[in-house]
Amino acid sequence: MKPVSFGGVMLRLQLAVRANPLLAGAGVAWFACLAALAWTVHAHSLAEDERNALMAARARSARLPAPVVVAAAVPAQPGDELDAFYAALGPRRYAEQQVKTLFALAAKNGLSLSQGEYKSAYDRNARVHTYQVNLPVKGSYGAIWQFAMGALRAIPFASLDDISFRRDTIGDPAVEARLRLTLYLKDVPGGAQ
Repeated sequence: MKPVSFGGVMLRLQLAVRANPLLAGAGVAWFACLAALAWTVHAHSLAEDERNALMAARARSARLPAPVVVAAAVPAQPGDELDAFYAALGPRRYAEQQVKTLFALAAKNGLSLSQGEYKSAYDRNARVHTYQVNLPVKGSYGAIWQFAMGALRAIPFASLDDISFRRDTIGDPAVEARLRLTLYLKDVPGGAQ
């Protein structure tokens, strides 16, 4: 077999374009699509690697276990998600007990916790009560994150809506933080609200 030179390939390509420009245009478009697909897959892979590295770094800095990536779940029946949502809500009558749990967790993590601010509301459309808790805490950065994650584990129907940190001086080991948590609650039939 005779070796093919670059000049020979270019000559054949020019003849093909003159003979059938539509076919040549389709070939160029096909090649461009392949290049775009390869670039997209590569960019997605890089973004996924960066996201995983960032999550691992955050977990290491907070001394928490790295998050577990879960594969796709089995699809549920149409009404199952809504039933599961309402089943996961906490009982409204125990909202104050959950606040006591937060204070106990703060003490366990060595944080000083000032008096918080509390606000309850009701979402008529969702039929969900909310109890918003704003807590000013002071302690080490790691202890504050341990407190926040411990609160979410202890109260599974809570969400951490906001957390902000402030340090007076660079060398100060104590950090002031403000956490805003929301408890999602339901009325329990036959119980005192």
